[in-house]
This record gives sequence, C-alpha cells and structure tokens, in this order.
Amino acid sequence: MRLIFWDGVNMKTAMNAKSITCAGSLFLAAGLAAPTPTQSAGVPAQQAKTFEKTTTVTIKMNYLLSLPSDYDKSNKSWPLVLFLHGAGESGNDLEKVKTHGPPKLVEANGPFPFILVSPQSHGRGWNVEVLNALLDSVIEQYRVDKDRVYLTGLSMGGFGTWSLAAAHPEKFAAIAPICGGGNPADAKKLAKLPIWVFHGAKDTTVPIKRSEEMVDAIKAEDGSPKFTVYPDAGHDSWTATYNNPEFYQWLLAQRRAQQ
Repeated sequence: MRLIFWDGVNMKTAMNAKSITCAGSLFLAAGLAAPTPTQSAGVPAQQAKTFEKTTTVTIKMNYLLSLPSDYDKSNKSWPLVLFLHGAGESGNDLEKVKTHGPPKLVEANGPFPFILVSPQSHGRGWNVEVLNALLDSVIEQYRVDKDRVYLTGLSMGGFGTWSLAAAHPEKFAAIAPICGGGNPADAKKLAKLPIWVFHGAKDTTVPIKRSEEMVDAIKAEDGSPKFTVYPDAGHDSWTATYNNPEFYQWLLAQRRAQQ
C-alpha cells in the first residue's frame, strides 16, 4: 500500500465525489459508521482522561526473627540485618530459610548481637516494596537503631539486595550482595553507600560479570565498593562470606550517612 500526502493546491482535485464515496465504502466494509458531521465539526474522536482511586492492599510475608540474647535486659537500640535467601529456599516452609547464611548460623550457634530478619519469598524473585513495608514494620515494633540497618543476600537474594538498596538507599547503612546482579543504571543511587560485593570466579549459575559490572558502574560514579572474588569458588560464595567474622565486623562498623 502507498500513501500519498496532498498539499493545499491539490486538495480540490483529490477530494472529488468519487474519492468521498470510496472512503465511505471503506468504513462500511469494516462494519464502521462513516464519520458524522459532529465529529468533523471539531469534537475529538478520543479524549484524554485520568483515573484515580485510593485502594487498600493487603500484603503478607513470612519471616524469621532473631533477637540478641540480651535484647530484653536494657532499653538500648540494636543494629538490624535484613537477610534475603536464594531461589532454593522460596516457598511456604520457613524451615528452608535456615538452609544457608545467617539463619543457619543462628540455628547452630544462637543469636547474633543484632536483630536478624530473614523473610521468605513465595516465588521467584523479591518484591522490593513488600520488603520495604516489612522493614518499616519491624523497625516500628522493635528497638532498632535506624542508623545501623544493613542488607545482605545470596544469589536471588543478591539480586534482591541490589534492587532494594537502589529503591530505598536512604534506609541502609551498608549492603553486601553475594553472587547476585543489579542494574548498572542504578549506580548513582548507590554510590554513597558502603558496599561489599562477593562472587565466585567459577560461578556458572550467576556469572561473575554481573557483580563486576555493578562494581565498575558504582566506581564510575565515584563510589568505592569493596569487591572480594573467591578464585576457586563456584556459585557458593556465601558460606565463606557468612562464616567470616571480619564480614560482621565491617558490616556493624558502618553507620548511615546523615542527610
């Protein structure tokens, strides 16, 4: 099909009775009414409208909560670590969340000297706004030092760590994504955060490139993330990380930058 656009000089030739008849036939053939005189008189065929309505949405997320052993012995505020598990621990069985990372260590050794919150995703991926709502709820219910809130996660939880931190960087004192990946376009939002990234050089599940591109993008925005690469590790770069006391020393030493 070839479309021909006519200028004003040729309009008289083009708009003859035959062409008008043909145009009307096209509308009828398509089961449509030909344009009415009212439409051609300036009333638009489509109008721009806006819909707005306030609704109430119920969200639900199961999670494990670990309080320091002496939480009830004083009125002090405590640091909080939000831990995001990997894909294998998703579902509706909270026992699965104890498979790896800090919840596993708490189960074996007892509480950390910080509040540990370990939610469970029902399916693939993490909903950052649900996580943010959960975090707000825990901070409201418990004595949390808002300047010492930390975020870490492994694999799917590493992706969730990057995403949640990019959506709400003002909430966290530091983040530690393990064998995950994020959006390099978020680098500017993350550049001022203390960040420690971990990845196995031989990871075939989530290639190390996913962490490298985030580290490079943040450095390009004048950030200074720490990056630990385990040269002989595959996808499991979390066991060595979470078993390392230096990791927790670094994490708990960070404080939220004052705005």
